[in-house]
Amino acid sequence: MTVGVLGVGSMGHGIAQVSAMAGHEVTVRDIDEGLIQEGLEAIEANLEGGIEHGKIGTKERDATLERLSGTTSIEAAVADADLVIEAIPERMDLKKETFETVDDHAPADAVLATNTSSLSVTEIASTLDEPGRMIGLHFFKPPHIMPLIEVVLAEQTYDETLSVGEAYAESTGKTAVTVEDFPGFASSRLGAMLSIEALRMLQEGVASAEDIDTAMRLGYNHTMGPIETVDHTGIDVNLDVMEYLREELGERYKPPQILKRKARAGKLGKKTGEGFYVWEDGEIVTESDH
Repeated sequence: MTVGVLGVGSMGHGIAQVSAMAGHEVTVRDIDEGLIQEGLEAIEANLEGGIEHGKIGTKERDATLERLSGTTSIEAAVADADLVIEAIPERMDLKKETFETVDDHAPADAVLATNTSSLSVTEIASTLDEPGRMIGLHFFKPPHIMPLIEVVLAEQTYDETLSVGEAYAESTGKTAVTVEDFPGFASSRLGAMLSIEALRMLQEGVASAEDIDTAMRLGYNHTMGPIETVDHTGIDVNLDVMEYLREELGERYKPPQILKRKARAGKLGKKTGEGFYVWEDGEIVTESDH
């Protein structure tokens, strides 16, 4: 399968890596060469980490890198694609604009997928001349490690499109769950509610962020606590998702004020070095002042 990945940021480069490791030929696209190079270097660093931990060998690393190429042209990225996966910022206008261009240049039988974590796949699909070839393929951060893909069915999705999406997910070795196109799908809707309640508890002084996260890790066997997860995925990203879910599903998704304060201060979590925790070299150093 030939795969075009649009966007090579924290999600896009991981999706490209997963696709190339599964044996697919992958072209990544972003707006300038510098971003493309950063994304490809991040993939190489991930692969080197895999070698250090004994998860892959040098031959698999080399073969994966050989299957990857980059371009600043959407047209070039999708011209020969069997599957296009969009991984750009969570803005409906940007996604619609991108898929309008993709629709003009991708093969007529290509499946078009969005990695949105909460936006309406049905609305994104409405921009296409043939909406039935749209599907959601929601990866989790970081895509090269997390074992789940949420396959989201737009109202218009063809059965053949679903088959391609499921076959792709199977090729990556990940587990796929299939959900209908409701706001937040299954994962983001549940995850947002857990994060909102954890942040309300922090705001009310019920316990520290560290103790709330520890309670969920050890008491409920979560790999990562809900407040650490907010920092990990980005405070701005979580705020946008909560505001969208609030608009669609009601006041129970109202973002806590403590989250808004962090966003206004530019303390967006791991990617800025501070959110509800202080981060250094990708690791938590201490809890931040709230």
